[in-house]
Amino acid sequence: MAKSTTMRLRGLWFSLHKWIGLSLAILIIPIVLSGAILVWHDWFDEALNPQRHQVTSGAPALPPSAYAASAMAALGPGERIASLRYPDAGESGPILVTAVELPREGMTAARPQRTTLWLDPGTGRVLDKASGNAGIIQFVHILHGSLTVPGWGRTIVGWVGVFMFFSCLTGLWLWWPLTGSVRRGLRWKRQNSTNANLHHLAGFWVALPLAMLSFTGFWISFPSVFGTFEASRPKSGEAADRARAQRAVPLTETATTVDAALAAAAPRAPGPLVTIAWPTSQSRAWRIGFAGDGGPAEIVVDAATAAVAPPEPPRPETNARLMRRLHDGTGMGPVWRVIIFLAGLVPALLAVTGIVMWLRSRGWRAALAKKRGVGKLAPQPAE
Repeated sequence: MAKSTTMRLRGLWFSLHKWIGLSLAILIIPIVLSGAILVWHDWFDEALNPQRHQVTSGAPALPPSAYAASAMAALGPGERIASLRYPDAGESGPILVTAVELPREGMTAARPQRTTLWLDPGTGRVLDKASGNAGIIQFVHILHGSLTVPGWGRTIVGWVGVFMFFSCLTGLWLWWPLTGSVRRGLRWKRQNSTNANLHHLAGFWVALPLAMLSFTGFWISFPSVFGTFEASRPKSGEAADRARAQRAVPLTETATTVDAALAAAAPRAPGPLVTIAWPTSQSRAWRIGFAGDGGPAEIVVDAATAAVAPPEPPRPETNARLMRRLHDGTGMGPVWRVIIFLAGLVPALLAVTGIVMWLRSRGWRAALAKKRGVGKLAPQPAE
């Protein structure tokens, strides 16, 4: 490629990279910092709400009906239990109870409001209670997913991910030295500016993880677009069925109690108990989840007859689920979590150093133009 063509392309990439960073910095910084916090969601929640984790015993010692009774005593008259979640096998932690509020008279059929309760697994004592939309961590979730903007927020975050992805690609192009070996690009004193050196080196090391996070982020934000890449596409009406299921009302009385349902499912359990989901107005069955070597397994118990349905084979992981695990680090191990945590912190540094570099370049260009008396200089691409 001719040198003049290379320089024109470099100038184009430089302009694109610069204006993406300058235009979106105010959006990029809260998105990436909130994402870094959510990588360690459980740790931050325990630090901010220690009362929820002050358990007397890590091993559940009561039947599920006892936990349900304790939770119901703390709930309001219009709330019903939707599920129990047990701590992971071998780990100490509270029992999580999710409850939903029944729609009041005159309310439209919207998704019910959720409440979470934390119970001591040894005694069943309620440790804390909070609305599903309350708390700092929940606010961080909303900030990361939609910038707290109703309606269009998720779309805005998705497009920020698209531009960040292209910013990573253009940044790698600009990092590559014009002359010399790749080792030259890894030098600290590549330029006579601490901001520029920080920007070049930090940007290089974070470029690929950040590109991956950006790609998975806009995949998650636009599920209808990327759903066409799934091996097994949702059947017609499945999305509407899921929406109706989210509005379903848990039942308070069934012929089969929660203890009886667990006893019926236990002989087929492949591993430790994980979750119990209550029967609802749309699905009159207990759904009891267990951990297993081949992944989580769900056993369905009829709420009227206590009959156990034949277990379904584990569903293969979808592209959407894989993208989410890559994005938030769920089940990916501590090394990957550290990588994406740093990939969430460094872009804030890149935004700040990029703005400082731009302001300084404007200053020295203006000073040089004034000295030469030739007006404003045309911008030159940085190495």
